Amino acid sequence: MKLIVGLGNPGKKYEQTRHNVGFIIAAKVASLAGADPSKVRFEGEFAEGMTPRPSGSGAVQEKLAILWPHTYMNASGKSVRKACDFYKLEPAEVLVICDDVELAVGRLRVRGSGSAGGQRGLADIIRHLGTDQVPRLRLGIGRPPQGWETADYVLGKFSKTEIETFEQATTKAAHAALDWACGGVAFAMNRHNADPAAKQKKKQNKRLNPNLPKQTPPSPSQDDGGGG
Repeated sequence: MKLIVGLGNPGKKYEQTRHNVGFIIAAKVASLAGADPSKVRFEGEFAEGMTPRPSGSGAVQEKLAILWPHTYMNASGKSVRKACDFYKLEPAEVLVICDDVELAVGRLRVRGSGSAGGQRGLADIIRHLGTDQVPRLRLGIGRPPQGWETADYVLGKFSKTEIETFEQATTKAAHAALDWACGGVAFAMNRHNADPAAKQKKKQNKRLNPNLPKQTPPSPSQDDGGGG
């Protein structure tokens, strides 16, 4: 079993805010896994399901537990600790999904460990689990516009121009979470961490220079020193 944790704040006031992308992605994971998030457990909303049959070498179907802590973002660790204790899960079997102000809007980043990088929900989980060796999936929400306080920005709702971008990005993130559950951190990183602009440029170069030799990509790093 793997545990997927979407971070956010409970209540209608916080629905569709940038800081709640973890909740949104976890809901999409639950839908893909055929899980009904109607249970209240571990001080949060909870669901169980199965990953769809995976594609890709080495990926296996996996049972999932999905958790939306209702302790509010900064106290998420208490809820996660309870779920881990109940299922006897190691930190490496938990994926935390959260927002990141240091990543460009819509950009995904999967990592297997590292600091919280200023994300207080993730920081509290690291504190409660006693290790930073906790996989995480961050979705970029971008930096606040000039003159905005960070708290006002992350707790603000998506603008009309952002809605489509985040609809697509949260769907991609849900599939990235399933890839982590089925294939592990490196598998998900290789599929989802590439910069979309860089991938597009690579495709263009390949079309223009079809005889260029293929380059072997570097091994993905597990370090994660930044991000908000």
